[in-house]
Amino acid sequence: MLLDLGSGALGNLRLTVDYAGIDAVIVSHMHADHFLDLIPLRYGLKYGPSMRASRMALWLPPGGAKMLRSLCGAFAPESPADFLDEVFEVGEYDPALPLDINDLRVRFAKTRHYIDTYAMRAERDNASIVYSGDTAPCDEVAALARSCTLFLCEATLGLGSEEGRRGHLSAEEAGQLAARAGVSRLVLTHYSSTYRPEALVAAAQREFTGPVGITDDGDEHSL
Repeated sequence: MLLDLGSGALGNLRLTVDYAGIDAVIVSHMHADHFLDLIPLRYGLKYGPSMRASRMALWLPPGGAKMLRSLCGAFAPESPADFLDEVFEVGEYDPALPLDINDLRVRFAKTRHYIDTYAMRAERDNASIVYSGDTAPCDEVAALARSCTLFLCEATLGLGSEEGRRGHLSAEEAGQLAARAGVSRLVLTHYSSTYRPEALVAAAQREFTGPVGITDDGDEHSL
């Protein structure tokens, strides 16, 4: 299962797994840096060497299907079939309800961002991963992440700050959110290369006493 698929993500994914074997893609929000590689994924599924027997489930936030279809409507038609529906089974999740994908249960919480965005918690047996999506400090995300095994949390602001309307976290604020939620482990993501990774980890550790890591292209994290 993929949680978001931004620009460049598909190329990295191909180094790790056969993308044709993915069961589902879930998109947190309709900002381009979180969904744009759905387009090359579509071409790979239609024309690539690994063909699927069935369409791949694509779950978008409320209103996301209309936006994505509008974007794809600008492309020259290749066949009478719909550009997306040829390879995807497109749906919109209800953030108020859990979503079951094989043996995973996914739950959602609305974040504090510039557009409607949803954090996600994926659970199986006694293990849980929470992905913050894009968010400023948010009670709902803290509640969703409560006692999770692994918290993948954005740190877009790095060591900086954001005034006025909020939509992102600093590394220190990510640590605060992890501490409030009582998570087992915090891993920072969605950060700028402006900052040294060890500086971001140190900032988060000022607020969260549990294990803190940082993730980059190609990294693998076990539960």
